[in-house]
Amino acid sequence: MFNLSVFRITTTTIRKVSLFIAFLFFSSGLFAQLRIGVGRQNGQAKESVISYERPQEYTISKITVTGVKFLDPNTLISVSGLNVNDKIQLPGEKISTAIRRLMEQGIIEDIAINAAKIDGDKVELEINLRERPRLNKFTFKGLRKGEIETVSDKVKSNKGKVITDALIKNIQLTIKKIYVDKGFLNTSVQIKQVVDTIRANNATLIVYVDKKNKVKINDIKLNGVEELPDWKVLAKLKSTKIKAPLRIFTPSKFVPKKFEEDKEKLIEYYNKKGYRDAQITSDSTFSPDGKNLEIVLNINEGNRFYYRNITWTGNYLRKTEDLQRILGVEKGDIYNPEDLNKKINGIPQGDVSSVYMDDGYLFFSCTPVEVAVEGDSIDIEMRIIEGKQATINRIILNGNTKTSDHVVMRELLTRPGQKFSKTDLIESQQILSRLGYFDPQKIEPKPIPQADGTVDIEYNVEEKPSDNIELSGGWGGLQGFVGTFGVVFNNFSAKNITNWDKWRPLPAGDGQRLALRVQASGRFYQTYSVSFTEPWLGGKKPNSFTVSIFHTSSDNRAYQRALERQYGAGSYLATLYGGNSLYNGYFKNTGASVTYGKRLNWPDRNFSFNASLSYQRYNVDNSYFIPGFQKGVANDLALIASISRYSLDNPQFTRSGSQFTLSATFNPPYSVLRGTPSADKFKWIEGHKWMFDGDWYSPLVGKFVLHAKANLGFLGKYTASSQYSPFGRFILGGAGLGMQNAMNVGAELIGLRGYDEGVVHELSMDEAERLRKGEITLSRLGGLAYSKYTAEIRYPVSLNPQATIFLQVFAEAGNSWGSYKDFNPFKLRRTAGIGARIFMPAFGLLGLDFGKGFDPIPGISNRGLKSFTFSIGQQIR
Repeated sequence: MFNLSVFRITTTTIRKVSLFIAFLFFSSGLFAQLRIGVGRQNGQAKESVISYERPQEYTISKITVTGVKFLDPNTLISVSGLNVNDKIQLPGEKISTAIRRLMEQGIIEDIAINAAKIDGDKVELEINLRERPRLNKFTFKGLRKGEIETVSDKVKSNKGKVITDALIKNIQLTIKKIYVDKGFLNTSVQIKQVVDTIRANNATLIVYVDKKNKVKINDIKLNGVEELPDWKVLAKLKSTKIKAPLRIFTPSKFVPKKFEEDKEKLIEYYNKKGYRDAQITSDSTFSPDGKNLEIVLNINEGNRFYYRNITWTGNYLRKTEDLQRILGVEKGDIYNPEDLNKKINGIPQGDVSSVYMDDGYLFFSCTPVEVAVEGDSIDIEMRIIEGKQATINRIILNGNTKTSDHVVMRELLTRPGQKFSKTDLIESQQILSRLGYFDPQKIEPKPIPQADGTVDIEYNVEEKPSDNIELSGGWGGLQGFVGTFGVVFNNFSAKNITNWDKWRPLPAGDGQRLALRVQASGRFYQTYSVSFTEPWLGGKKPNSFTVSIFHTSSDNRAYQRALERQYGAGSYLATLYGGNSLYNGYFKNTGASVTYGKRLNWPDRNFSFNASLSYQRYNVDNSYFIPGFQKGVANDLALIASISRYSLDNPQFTRSGSQFTLSATFNPPYSVLRGTPSADKFKWIEGHKWMFDGDWYSPLVGKFVLHAKANLGFLGKYTASSQYSPFGRFILGGAGLGMQNAMNVGAELIGLRGYDEGVVHELSMDEAERLRKGEITLSRLGGLAYSKYTAEIRYPVSLNPQATIFLQVFAEAGNSWGSYKDFNPFKLRRTAGIGARIFMPAFGLLGLDFGKGFDPIPGISNRGLKSFTFSIGQQIR
C-alpha cells in the first residue's frame, strides 16, 4: 500500500502538504521512485511504480473510508470531492485538495489518503482518518462553588460539540471575559483535554482558572482640562472610579468595556456644555506596582460655542415666530446639539415635532444644519419637510394573550379614521401601563406608514401577573384558628363566570376587578369583605361602577369566656389575663357602598371624578376602639366626592409624573334639619371631612428619582353646638397598617416611619385629662386634623416585572391634632431613614424601612419611637 499523502496531516500542517509533495517531486535518488505491490497478473504479483518525477493518470475504481466511528463515510467522500470514475493524477493536486477540504470541516484530527490497490490504470483509494472527540463535560479548578455555577452557565452551550482549537480558544476567552468584567484583568485560563473513559470518542476539558488579584484604579490623571473643574469631568466617568474607603455603589474596578463607554459619555457631556470639538486625543493605562492601575486621559477641550442666528425654511403651515417660541433657543445660548434635538423631537406638547404630528403630519421632519461657524458663534438653519397628513388605518395588537382585545382597544386614544397624533400615541402607552396587565417596560407602540398615505399603529405588549393573593394561618392558643385569606383578581371576566373552560383559576380578560378577603382570630375577631368593579359601565364610556360590602366583629367577651373555660370562672388567672373591664366588650361594623367614577377631558384627560354613597352601622358595647363612643348603635350615611389627576409614567417604579386627589365626605346635617340637638347625639353620624393627597416624581441624575408628597386632612362639623364625629379620624404613626379595628371605624391610617403605630398626636386638654384617667390610650386617639410632608430619593435595583426592587432614603415630618385651637402646621414630628421596596405581582408591594424619629413623644414606652417599619400590599400614605 502506498500512502499518497506521504505523512499524516493535522490542522497545523495542511499548508506543508503541498510543499512536501513538491519537494518529493523534484527529489532524485531514493525518492525518485517508490514501488508497491498493487495487483496480480498470471498468478504472479505485479509490481507497480509511482514516480513523483512522472505522475501518471488513473481512474478511481473504488473509495473506502477507514477509522471512522461516528461520522458518515459517504458524507466524508462527498466532502473530499473525490468520486468513483474520476480521472486523477498520482501524485496530483486532487489528493492534497481532498485532504484540505476534509480538514476544513474542523471535525478531523488526522487524515491519510492511500492508494490501496493499482490495477493497470485503475486505482482504489483508502481515506484513513481519526475523528476529533466531542466535549462531554467540564471540570473547573481554582473557582468557588458559586463561581463554578456562573461560569458553567456561560459555556454549557459548547457541550456536545467537536473539540477544536477554535472551540478551546473561545471557551478561554469567554471565561476570561467574565472575570475581566469584574475587574480581574490578569485572569489566566488554561485548558487540558482528557479522554473520557466511559463514553467513546468523548473528552473532558479540565479548566484551570487563576483570577489573580482584582485590578483597582489608583489614580486618574487629566491633561488638558482647563475650562471645566476636574471633579466634574471625573464624575462623568460613572463606571471608572478611583478607589476610596467609602466607595460602595460604584467599585473602583477597571473594566475596559465600561471605560470605553465612559469616554463616550464624557465627550457627550462636553458637547452639552458647548464644546462641540472636544475629544480625547489619547489615553493610557499602566500599573506601577503590578496590582493597581493608573489612567491618563489627554483631552482637547476646544472652544466653547454659542448659538447666533436661527433661521427656518420649509415651514408653510406654521409661522416662524411660533416655531421659534416653541423651540425656546435664543441667541447667545450655549450650543447643545442634544438639547436642541430634544426640543425638536422630544416630549409631546412641548416640542416642535408635536405641533405638526398632533395634527396628523406623521411624515414631518426637521433637520438642524450648521450653516456658518464664526469665532465662537454658530448659525443654525432649521430645514423642515412638512409632508402630508396621515389618517390612522388599522390598530394592530400583539402579545395580549390573556386580556381581551376590546379591553385594550377601548383604552386607546388612537382610533381608526382619526388623524395621527403623537401625543395620543404616547398617552395611550401610558394608559396601557396604568392598567397593570402588561409589563410597562415592554409596551411598544409602533406607527407603520402605508403606501396610500395612511398609517397602521401596532401595539406590542407582554402580559404580566396582575392578581394578588394573601394567605396565612395558624393556631392561636385560646383564640383557636387564626388565619387570613384574601385574593384580588384585577382582570376578572364576569360574563364568563358560567364558562368552565375559562376558569384558570377564575375567568379573566375583561378588565373587571373582584376582591375577596376573610380574616379570623377564632370567635374574637372576624372580618369579611367583597367588592366588584366594572371599569366601563355599559361598555361604551370609561365610567366605572363599584359595589362593596363588608362586616367586622370584634368580641372581647369571647376571649373572657375562653379564659374562664381554661382557668375556671372567677379564678385569679382568668381575672388577671382578662384585664380591665373596659376591654371586656364587643364591636361590630356592617356596611356597603356604591361608587361611580368618570374620566374627565377638562382641564386635561388625566382628571377623573368619583362619587360614592356609603352606609355603615356600628354596634358597640364597652369597647375601647372608639374614644368617646363606648356603647350604643351609630349609623353613618355618607356621600363621598373626589376629584383626582393621575399622570404617573409607571405604577411600579415611577420616574416622572404626578398624582393629586382632593376628596370630601359629607353626612347629612341632621342637627341643622332638626333645629335642636338630638338626645342620642351619635345615633346618626354627622359632619364633613376633607382630604388632600399629592405626589410628585422627577428624575434626577442617572437612575435616581425624587419623590415629594404632601398629605392633609380636616374633620369638620356643621354647627358650633354639635360635636365632632368620633369616627373617621386621623391616626398617624408607624406604617399605617396592622390596626384593623381602627380601619373598621373609618379611621384614616397615615404612616410616619420612625414612630410607633398611631402615637403621633398632639393632645387637646380634654384628651389629656381622659388619658390621665386611663379612659383612652394614646395609640387609639384620632386627630381632627393632620398634615404630613415627605421627600424621598429612590434608586432602582431591578425593574423585572416579576420582582421590581428599589432602594430609597427619606425624610418625613407630620403631626395630628385633637383640637383646632392647638393646630399648628409647623409643629411637626420629624424623622429620616432608609428603606427598600419590592413589588411582586402575587403579593403587591413589600416595604421595609429603618427610620429615626428626632422628636420623641413623652409619657409612653420607648418615647413612641420605632426603628423598623414593615408594610405590605400598599404604599405608606
